[in-house]
Amino acid sequence: MRNLAFKLLGFRRAMNLYPPLRGAGIRITEIAPDFRTLDVELRLTKSNANTHGSQFGGSLFAMTDPFYPILIKRALGPNCILWDRAASIRYRRPGMTNVYARFHLTDARIDEIRSALDRNGIYDAVFEVEIKDPSGEIIARVERTIYCATREAHAARQAARKPRSGPKPHEAVAARD
Repeated sequence: MRNLAFKLLGFRRAMNLYPPLRGAGIRITEIAPDFRTLDVELRLTKSNANTHGSQFGGSLFAMTDPFYPILIKRALGPNCILWDRAASIRYRRPGMTNVYARFHLTDARIDEIRSALDRNGIYDAVFEVEIKDPSGEIIARVERTIYCATREAHAARQAARKPRSGPKPHEAVAARD
C-alpha cells in the first residue's frame, strides 16, 4: 500500500509540475488508488483571468485536456494508442472563483472501449466533463472525443494512408524563393 501511495503522489507531483498545466494554474488535487477518478482544480489568478476578471476560457478548456487519455491508458495498458481527436466547450457562466473538474472512468466505459478495440481495433470514446465552481454551479461543459486504437490497428491505418503527392508546403515555399 505504501508503494501505491508513493506512485500516486509521484504522478500527481510530476503532472502538477508539467509546464502546460502549471503555467495555466491547473493542478491535480486527488487521484483514486485505482487511477479511475482524478480531480483537477484551476485557481483564479491574475495570470489566468480575462479582461473581465473571470477565468480565461482557454484555461477552462485546457484543464480538461490530458486526463481521460491518461486514465484510459492506465486501464488498458501499453498496447493502446490514445489522443484527443476532437473537443468542444459550452460556457454556461463566468468562472469568478477557482473551478474544479472530476474525471471518472467507470468499469462499464473501460469494458465498452476494450470490446470495441477487440472488434475493430479503433474506437472514438466520447466523454463529457463538467467544470464547476465551489458551490457546484456548472461553469462549462466540455465534450472530448478520445481516439483509442491498438498498436496494430493504428500501424495498419498509418500504412494504408496515401502519401502526399507533390511538394510539402515548406518545400513549395522554398522553391518559390
